[in-house]
Amino acid sequence: MNKKTAALICLLALAGIRVRAQGDTTALLGRWDITVHAQGRDFASWLEVYRSGSRFMVGRFVGGGGSSRPISRVNLENGKLRFSIPPQWESEDRNLDVEASMQGDSLVGTMVTPSSETLSWVGYRAPALKRRGKPVWGKSITLFNGKDLSGWHVMGKTNQWAVEDGVLRSPLSGSNIVTDQKFADFKLHIEFRCPKGGNSGVYLRGRYEVQIEDEEGRVVQPSEVISAVYGFLSPIEQVSKGPGVWQTYDITLVGRLVTIVFNGKTVICLSEIPGITGGALDCHEGEPGPIFLQGDHRAIEYRNIILTPAR
Repeated sequence: MNKKTAALICLLALAGIRVRAQGDTTALLGRWDITVHAQGRDFASWLEVYRSGSRFMVGRFVGGGGSSRPISRVNLENGKLRFSIPPQWESEDRNLDVEASMQGDSLVGTMVTPSSETLSWVGYRAPALKRRGKPVWGKSITLFNGKDLSGWHVMGKTNQWAVEDGVLRSPLSGSNIVTDQKFADFKLHIEFRCPKGGNSGVYLRGRYEVQIEDEEGRVVQPSEVISAVYGFLSPIEQVSKGPGVWQTYDITLVGRLVTIVFNGKTVICLSEIPGITGGALDCHEGEPGPIFLQGDHRAIEYRNIILTPAR
């Protein structure tokens, strides 16, 4: 074998190694539902990895709170996935550093938070949630009876929720409240009144927040305004009546596809929710989940909560 032939074989071998290395990223691509273990409690998180062009991986990440954040580059070195993103609502200045490796069909790793806490986590590939055919709707259920908290339970030590004159009222920041029942696909009618400066949210299956907030005087991202699916889906127009006025959501959720009618106007139509939003109860997207009303931010009022499940 002459030197030119040997050199060509070496180049081809190196090219093959490079192609295999790029191909190794295939197992990482897609959406991952993540459970993070932190000091005796678990919280839900989410990761999406996809290619930017042919050479690099980028992505999106949702932590235990806040909204979806972009990942400018996801690295794969020696079988380890790694990325680093700046803090969002945390007061510290250091980045969130994440690393993981494939173990069978799951991603297992650690993350170091902006407060320098090291947490372990495990991620499983998120389900597609595609449905066959059109839903057949069952009998409507009145989730709130206008008299008491029957059918609901609070997710905290202190219950600030009260029922007055047919209204479910949270007068101050405290516990979130969740239905006892769980649901898969459904149509939800709910009315709310948000005071000036108020902030709440309606979580579908306990995992996807439809935002409620008075943004007057604030600069807010389009995917974080009232009637948005927080951090993911933006309404096509803003039809809020403003603070202190009763407003209405009519929401249809089938699989991952959501339609939101806000004050009689369709602002999101048959759009895919990519994954869980910050503050989700869990990341088990393939399972039914409750309706969860956010009460840990500011004052909020709800009434006329009616759900029609798919059979």
